[in-house]
Amino acid sequence: MFADKKNTISRRSFLQTGSLASAGLLLGGKVLARPSLFFKNPDSRIAGVQIGVITYSYRSMPQALEQVLQYIADSGISATELMGGPVEAYAGIPSDKEKIAAWRANAPMDKFAEVKKMFDKAGVHIYAFKPNALNPDNTDAEIEYALKAAKVLGAQSVTVELPKDPAHSQRLGTLAARHKMYIGYHAHTQATDTVWDTALAQSPYNSMNLDCGHYMASGGSNTKESLLALIKARHDRITSMHIKDRKTKEHGGANVPWGQGDTPIKEILDLLKEQKYKIPATIELEYEIPAGSDAVQEVKRCLDFARQALTA
Repeated sequence: MFADKKNTISRRSFLQTGSLASAGLLLGGKVLARPSLFFKNPDSRIAGVQIGVITYSYRSMPQALEQVLQYIADSGISATELMGGPVEAYAGIPSDKEKIAAWRANAPMDKFAEVKKMFDKAGVHIYAFKPNALNPDNTDAEIEYALKAAKVLGAQSVTVELPKDPAHSQRLGTLAARHKMYIGYHAHTQATDTVWDTALAQSPYNSMNLDCGHYMASGGSNTKESLLALIKARHDRITSMHIKDRKTKEHGGANVPWGQGDTPIKEILDLLKEQKYKIPATIELEYEIPAGSDAVQEVKRCLDFARQALTA
């Protein structure tokens, strides 16, 4: 999802810095949020398909948790894949990186329960959680913390990049089974029809976080037809997917506004609708935001595209 060097902020750097940035926006326990906070509950379930958004999409905007929730609500979105930085800042993660592992190992879950209540009140369901705590250099205690926090948040899965070392997906799958929480593995442009096979075979709690845009930009034998076939074949192992419009490798691979690339967005959404697959379709805003716009307005445009595609 964020492997391309042209991206200005990598997913890992966003996760590592997000909690500190969010903490800086908290003043005396109050947040500088918009006065229109949660004016109305959003609804982005369209024709039975849940359209969501990964909060990475709002990375260009301030990252206090209440602000992030406001962006989601303002976008008209009712479900989300929640990045870890703002949540952990709200929960009190230390700014000293050397203390983070110990904090996670002993972190109480009451703040995460508060987050769930806050999102529930705003009408936003958290279906996936992505903290920077699931990597090979994280301790087992940190990984289990992530799984426990996700469960308290009401998520069905945590998401992480697909490991290069199968030993790590085995480790994650084993811990996930202990907590009965799915691990959704995200592939970049290394995506193929078989790249997830090892992880899926290791544990029933290992699953796919399929990025349809990256798949199309991978080139080789990846085509619109093979992507739709992969979704059909693996729908029961896909816990969430990312939707972005990208050009194919042959066309340059760029991220572009929806409808201008080669990702078969309408066909994907129609497939979810027709087959009644319970897979959240996650808007991931990665194209350049036009002058005069912002991330909220662009996520709205993506949602409008999805709505038109599903109701045509």
